[in-house]
Amino acid sequence: MIQSLLIANRGEIACRVIRTARRLGIRTVAVYSDADANALHVRSADEAVHIGPSPVRESYLVGEKIIAAAKTTDAEAIHPGYGFLSENAEFAQAVQDAGLIWVGPNPASITAMGLKDAAKKLMNDAGVPTTPGYLGDDQSPERLKAEADRIGYPVLIKAVAGGGGKGMRKVDDAADFADALLSCQREAISSFGNDVVLLEKWVTNPRHIEVQVFGDSHGNVVHLFERDCSLQRRHQKVIEEAPAPGMDEATRAAVCQAAVNAAKAVDYVGAGTIEFIADGSEGLRADRIWFMEMNTRLQVEHPVTEEITGQDLVEWQLRVASGEPIPLKQEDLSINGWAMETRLYAEDPAKGFLPSIGMLDTFELGGDLPGLRIDTGVEQGAEISPFYDPMIAKVIAHGPTRDAARGRLAEALNDSAVWPLKTNAGFLVKALTHPDFAAARLDTGLIAREGDALMPPTRPSDAALADAAIALSRGGGLAGFRLNAPVKSSAAFLLDSEAVSIVYDPRESGDAPQADILVAESGQVWRLAPFRAVGGTGGAASDGAILSPMPGRIIAVSVSAGESVTKGQKLLTLEAMKMEHSLVAPFDGVIAELNASEGGQVSEGALLAKINLVEGG
Repeated sequence: MIQSLLIANRGEIACRVIRTARRLGIRTVAVYSDADANALHVRSADEAVHIGPSPVRESYLVGEKIIAAAKTTDAEAIHPGYGFLSENAEFAQAVQDAGLIWVGPNPASITAMGLKDAAKKLMNDAGVPTTPGYLGDDQSPERLKAEADRIGYPVLIKAVAGGGGKGMRKVDDAADFADALLSCQREAISSFGNDVVLLEKWVTNPRHIEVQVFGDSHGNVVHLFERDCSLQRRHQKVIEEAPAPGMDEATRAAVCQAAVNAAKAVDYVGAGTIEFIADGSEGLRADRIWFMEMNTRLQVEHPVTEEITGQDLVEWQLRVASGEPIPLKQEDLSINGWAMETRLYAEDPAKGFLPSIGMLDTFELGGDLPGLRIDTGVEQGAEISPFYDPMIAKVIAHGPTRDAARGRLAEALNDSAVWPLKTNAGFLVKALTHPDFAAARLDTGLIAREGDALMPPTRPSDAALADAAIALSRGGGLAGFRLNAPVKSSAAFLLDSEAVSIVYDPRESGDAPQADILVAESGQVWRLAPFRAVGGTGGAASDGAILSPMPGRIIAVSVSAGESVTKGQKLLTLEAMKMEHSLVAPFDGVIAELNASEGGQVSEGALLAKINLVEGG
């Protein structure tokens, strides 16, 4: 068994590999960039080596630095994780040439499966069914157009070196083919340095089915059953599950055997995934499931396979890389229950899923639900950097049935609280509870079709706000949803940067209002802070203090001292977390005090302005 291991990656997958290595008694070495100096994976490893500046091209993608770090720390092996250099055949070869163990497939296997056109030809020769299409050497626009006409529209143009949804164009009509081809080729050359394309028949009601395979250096290859990754947004997987809904035993046997044949065709060693596209218009049928590509690495979604098989795939990787045979034979593997995984990202669905960058002041996921697993590379107090993928956790649920796993996963996300960064948790809850997904009516276009129906709420419910107002007056904490008493009092609050009026039962109130409180509902989180208090009889006015809801920079001052303002009027604009927040007047009044200037930095809770209530307001 390997005794020392360098992980050539960061974040969640680095932490994942370290956990298994520690259990096996293997010493671990982390690598890190400037941005990751205090990252969880760095502190979790036995040793860590700095490899350069924050940009990946100056650190995590520099193979020479990683190999040098392994040599310096006397590491025996390198585990690439996923992404970065994990499918780089030249790096794999360099690792082996340096006398180190590469925890992955042979470089020749990576090369064989690295280009989609060559891989499809190889699969055709091996008898693995492939999608009808064209992958010839003649790349002239005229030949490609003629082949598209022959295949029939709609047709899909795919860059042979593509991935992650880049270099792909669907063409619905022959008249649009030329422009789509040029666009696809431009994107492919920019992203991958290769503008060669292939054509595939566009599949109606497409399902994304993939099979986990594993090979060893003794000639053994097994599968660990299938996963369904059909729920996608812009060709990126959103929710993955295992097994695939609607997969009968005969179809499972056929597609899994095809995956094993594909792996054997390239003498595969280690963990890999054979990806298929299925025409789900008449359910899953063996004659309508075709090879797409092979990922020659561990997949992001491997935990769902681990959960239904009870196997640790990272342990398998390390044992196979050490020269051991695969731990189990095919007949020893079976499916137990159902598992689902969601990818929790620091991104804002309300702003087109733009990354949300900054500090994780609050990071609470899932609680103590049975069958729940959280794989993450961050913790409360960590910083989400603009240099890397904004995935902050994978949330995985296992249960006896699909509905049980789905319900646990939705509950875990519903109860999560991440602040001040925005996340896609609310969007994921909507997807998990959507009637079509709940009924396993799946295809890769579901999210695109549903659009706004999957967008999370932009503000809490009235019940949650009322409950929050009570909790705020009691001294803070995360607010729930329970409110049974009648509501008779009101107060003005700042909900994130918007003024809101909340009614609640004053009999539930306690001490003086605290600075702020977080309101968590449906996977979304908002901050609630008091603007002013109004007595139970609705008479006395407060001091109208306008406080900064978070640290930031004032980028606009829209009023001046002594100026009359009306309720809802913008007073100041605060830039924080790379977003603009408008602070508005909670009631009609006069600016009695102004402590903010354009360009000034302010701290959380700072008094920015004070409004005196207009007489009779």
